Amino acid sequence: MTRYFSVAVVQMTIVPGGTEENLLKIEGFVQNLSAAFPWIDMICFSELSIPGFNPATWKDQAEPIPGKTTDRLCKLAKMNGKWLLPGSMFEVERGKIYNSAVVISPEGEIVAKYRKMFPWSPLEQTTPGDEFCVFDIPDVGRFGLCICYDAWFPEVARTLAWMGAEVILHPAMTPSSAGPLEGVINRANAIFNQCYMISIEGVGSHGALTLAGHSMIVDPDGRLLQEAEDNETVLIEILDLDNVAKSREYGTIGLGPFFKHLKEFHHEFPIYKELEKGEIYKRIGELKIHRKIKPLHK
Repeated sequence: MTRYFSVAVVQMTIVPGGTEENLLKIEGFVQNLSAAFPWIDMICFSELSIPGFNPATWKDQAEPIPGKTTDRLCKLAKMNGKWLLPGSMFEVERGKIYNSAVVISPEGEIVAKYRKMFPWSPLEQTTPGDEFCVFDIPDVGRFGLCICYDAWFPEVARTLAWMGAEVILHPAMTPSSAGPLEGVINRANAIFNQCYMISIEGVGSHGALTLAGHSMIVDPDGRLLQEAEDNETVLIEILDLDNVAKSREYGTIGLGPFFKHLKEFHHEFPIYKELEKGEIYKRIGELKIHRKIKPLHK
């Protein structure tokens, strides 16, 4: 049986600190896409598409998961019968705030929750998550989830692939200056892990930051299937997950079955055994994470 799965990537203009405005836009996109393209299986949004990012308001916007906002989104997914990745939001639990994303089934159930492991310090002063996230879509395959800066650490995508992910969903909120780098990283992660890489970006201005846009869908051989510009838009792609199985069995473009070779590698990578003893750390300083961030709006 062919494992087709259709995905809509919504590159949305995000209002900084505007939870209600952003939720209304998300609801509109989901309802309109479901009506116009009923064959779409999953609709995806970018990092912080729900609250936007405004340092003056983000602590007040944090809420539990499940909670009021996720209950509303679960009803939206169920009403339209779609898998839904509504970007990410600020989650509060036991006094700690996380940048968290959920995946909701067409039945309106939260099937996965992921907390961003690598907050972009010092701007993003949230608590890092400590669990990788994969989930299964029945009769289709296994999906992984990471958020924005996580993808810049090759260990994250590699671990998701090791856990069986055939598609990595990557909601992001990349500044325009980093956009070209993000594109290279997305393609590299797809190649290194022989999986689909789906990067969902936002657009608009957030204080001194202009969001890059350029959402993209990359196949397991590193081919760029679709890429958006820097405007509000939607990408729709039909994924064939059998292409992942083919790349992993026979190699990327018929070359390099990486995971087979890796299984035969019987040595230890010293970086993972004694990370802090690396020569590189004698030449670089500490991460400054306590600098005060000025709000976007007074």
